Amino acid sequence: MYDVIIIGSGPAGLTAAIYTTRDKLKTLIIGGKTWGGQLQLTTLVENFPGFPGGIQGPDLMSSMRKQAEGFGAEIIETDFSEGNFSKSPFKIIAGGKEYLGKTVIIATGTDTQWLGVPGEKEKIGHGISACAPCDGPFFKNKKIIVVGGGNAAMEEALTLTRFADQVTIVYRKDALHRASQLLLEQVENHPKIKILCNSQIVEVLGDNKVEAVMLKDTKTHKVSEMPIEGIFVAISRVPKSEMFKEIEKDEQGYIRAHEMVKTNIEGVFVAGDVHNKPFQQAVVAAGFGAMAGLEVKRYLESSK
Repeated sequence: MYDVIIIGSGPAGLTAAIYTTRDKLKTLIIGGKTWGGQLQLTTLVENFPGFPGGIQGPDLMSSMRKQAEGFGAEIIETDFSEGNFSKSPFKIIAGGKEYLGKTVIIATGTDTQWLGVPGEKEKIGHGISACAPCDGPFFKNKKIIVVGGGNAAMEEALTLTRFADQVTIVYRKDALHRASQLLLEQVENHPKIKILCNSQIVEVLGDNKVEAVMLKDTKTHKVSEMPIEGIFVAISRVPKSEMFKEIEKDEQGYIRAHEMVKTNIEGVFVAGDVHNKPFQQAVVAAGFGAMAGLEVKRYLESSK
């Protein structure tokens, strides 16, 4: 029996664990087979407070994990499969084992939203990726596309310039309005990066690998073929919430939060990107994690 079971091990989940364990609450983190959240897939993080020179994403997550474990958090690197939230203690199943928790914090984050075009699915991992730091080295001296118009796409493109000969940013709208000015200036001034707005991939060509794409001009609707050797998708994130059948969500699948971090089920809380669509940043997720940890303590004290 745990005082709290935290599902997810990104900045929200680990920060929540730091707070709960410091309050002497028995804490289990269902970390997942690939623990650490999106920052495990990020290189230099420059906007997390306390690191004036920046810090590598995996290093930041390792430090958070050590801090949580140092206070007594238990973390298992298995995936959550299902939970029974009908009554407390809540039954959580992960890795074929059942765990009981007086409270639960859902901090599962988000996943990549793929393009959903013909020829894409079978080439994910064979020329199509969503992680430049992970797969960039496989594209040395190649010509590649980054799809998206936000900060994530700009960061992917800049990372890939270390490997690829040419990086083309493809975006369906007429300008990169979603990107921060600093990142946009770096992208526009980089000799290896080209920007192709008003364009949309409608098909990925190639037998066992990416060889070309069919691009549609979103204004004229004209379709043309563009030879390419790789595609990195950075268009949006999808909340990892579909497995929580009893938890209330909005039309996009983000968990609805009441009073900041409470769900529709008493004793079940939420923190991070899985409910915070507008501000998907590590420091914001950590802040929600702290709030969830504090609310767990208040809830348990009031339930005595």
